[in-house]
Amino acid sequence: MKQVILVREDLGMPAGKLAAQVAHASVECVLKSDQGKIQAWKKEGMTKIVLGVKDKQHLLLKMRQAKAEKLVYALIEDAGRTFFTEPTVTCLGIGPDADGKIDKVSGNLKTL
Repeated sequence: MKQVILVREDLGMPAGKLAAQVAHASVECVLKSDQGKIQAWKKEGMTKIVLGVKDKQHLLLKMRQAKAEKLVYALIEDAGRTFFTEPTVTCLGIGPDADGKIDKVSGNLKTL
């Protein structure tokens, strides 16, 4: 069991902003998830992996793939009040779910 968070590399977010966006994606996915999957994930150590995607189009493609695989996902849009000057899609959380299911969507991506 694992959770992945896909982050847009084209935005150049500073570390603090990136960390906050990743946290939003992780929490939102957990809030949407089945309690049985959450408990199994917790028992295994709550693995989270942060991966990069090149841009918004790539992120949206991965979202459609997650939906097709019937995975829980959360698309995060920053409100645009600090680093960004307008609302901006920043990242996508997927899971927690079985490694193999998530790897169908994110297996070809590299860690940040």
